Amino acid sequence: MALVTLTVVGNELEAEVLCGLLRTNGIACSHQSTGAEAAPYGSDFAGVLYGQGATTAVLVEEEQLDEARKLLPDGD
Repeated sequence: MALVTLTVVGNELEAEVLCGLLRTNGIACSHQSTGAEAAPYGSDFAGVLYGQGATTAVLVEEEQLDEARKLLPDGD
């Protein structure tokens, strides 16, 4: 099972809120910082150090991508 990017949000708090919605609807979810500075230190460090500059990718299983997209605010 491969993880794919569902969307990219502004920070980890937004990612946690979205993952909560997805998990409530039976979709496994994780997230990781996408900021270039985050890789060596981890996303928690990047979020504190760089704030809004450290965007966060929300990841879901590829098989659940279509279902997850429907739960996004602009989903169909």
